[in-house]
Amino acid sequence: MPHVDSSLLRAPIYLAQAALTIARTERLPEATGPRSGCVGQGKTLRLLVLGDSSAAGVGVAHQDQALIGQMLMHLTAHRQVQWVLRARSGLTSARAVRMLQGTGECDVAVLALGVNDVLRETRACRFARAQETLMRALREVHGARAILVSAVPPLGLFPAFPDPWRSHLGRRATLLDATLRATCAAEGAEHVPFDMTPRPGLLARDGFHPGAPLYAEWGQRMAGLALRALS
Repeated sequence: MPHVDSSLLRAPIYLAQAALTIARTERLPEATGPRSGCVGQGKTLRLLVLGDSSAAGVGVAHQDQALIGQMLMHLTAHRQVQWVLRARSGLTSARAVRMLQGTGECDVAVLALGVNDVLRETRACRFARAQETLMRALREVHGARAILVSAVPPLGLFPAFPDPWRSHLGRRATLLDATLRATCAAEGAEHVPFDMTPRPGLLARDGFHPGAPLYAEWGQRMAGLALRALS
């Protein structure tokens, strides 16, 4: 008898659970506030943040509480920061390539992508190609001296998803994050691991997006890596 992948047998269950989760989960808005600016004093640092709903600040009210705001809070003590945020909920890596077009030069680029690639069942090879295209464009077209790439979060640990779909998402996230780590190594970017347990106290009320404490930790870490990369 030929072998049948168990994930294929469970596909109808995953689809049903996905539909039910989407129907029941509150859709939180992107954070309000500006998406570009110039703040701080000292030597100029040009910063670009590109990504999905987590980069857009879903889970908090204002960009000051989100990734970009938390990075700026730590960077402006050392540099004048010219910053741009390009982010949209639902963004995949392939669509981010198009969003990058028309963006100016930067010294540091932060990428926050991958969750929607997991949810949309993007194949690892296609994910790798899109990430490679992004990293090369950031280096060759936009002049990035440092590219900081947030890991694909461990979706198998997030309380918003029911089992067995959650376990399936966890395996997919692990696969794509390993692919991302290898792509970063090949392209000279820095893969930044997700090493915090996504417990309710760190997450927004939807049990999926970052809450203010997680954004604070993430922003501080990315700011420190940015300063270290340019020192």
